[in-house]
Amino acid sequence: MKILFAGTPAIAVEVLEGLLQSGHEVVGILTREQAPVGRKKILTASPVSNRGTELGIPVIEANKISTGVSEIIKGLGADLAVVVAYGVILKAEALDLMPLGWYNLHFSVLPKWRGAAPVQRCIEAGETETGVTLFRLDEGMDSGPIVAIAPAQIHPNEATDDLLLRLGNVATSLINAELPGIYAGTTELKPQQGEPSFATKPTRQDAQLNFALTAKHLVNTVRAMNSEPMAWCNVDDDSLRIIEAVDYLGPAPDEVVIGGVTKYEQRVLVCCGDGTWLELIRVQPSSKNEMSAKDWLNGKTGLVVLS
Repeated sequence: MKILFAGTPAIAVEVLEGLLQSGHEVVGILTREQAPVGRKKILTASPVSNRGTELGIPVIEANKISTGVSEIIKGLGADLAVVVAYGVILKAEALDLMPLGWYNLHFSVLPKWRGAAPVQRCIEAGETETGVTLFRLDEGMDSGPIVAIAPAQIHPNEATDDLLLRLGNVATSLINAELPGIYAGTTELKPQQGEPSFATKPTRQDAQLNFALTAKHLVNTVRAMNSEPMAWCNVDDDSLRIIEAVDYLGPAPDEVVIGGVTKYEQRVLVCCGDGTWLELIRVQPSSKNEMSAKDWLNGKTGLVVLS
């Protein structure tokens, strides 16, 4: 059987590599077009595009499946497509290009967290369980019938990048286990059950910390938003990225204003809502390198208030 692989970010590269290492024949790669990256907005190919080129696999860069793109895909002679975070909702004409269908690996237990950022929104919500769902694409957003689900635990204080790496391994194992049944036509597709929830891509505003909320809520935001778009707050007339923080549950110092920072028993603590305290571990001031919260606070004088 011949596979078209559709994906864009680095996590999709892991699954592509897993398919190839298991002996599956990937005859082409479909990925999004080059996009501006960094402060200088330099047009950059996706990680999947770069890896496909290195492997010598034909790469199609497209943000929609036009007539011309459809003809190129047809010429590859693929039997089915494996999709990992391609980032495009496919219409019926595109879905019909694969005789055996398009099969998507989504990083949640559907129908929970349909959309672009299931891992980030799951962590932000404070959930402790997630998984990978393999389903057949239809014209909706992550709404197609399910082939199989592989559950996974979310470790305490695990951030988005770390969880994505683990789920990439889970996804690779899942697709390799299920492809023989898809090839043979013995796979039983089951409709999704339950009320869906949705995972929109976080904005920079979503990543701003509100210290009137509890420390636990803020820890979940930091875990979810790092490393992209990166949790942050205001300090003085500048911004401060919060790289790592934990919910401090020990003896508390005297309470200061909400967002007030204090050094207590060699810890850097921020006063939060409901009398809770956030312990800052690693931070990054604007235009500076990442540093320990202790070193950052040592460079400050007077009462420091985050907002």
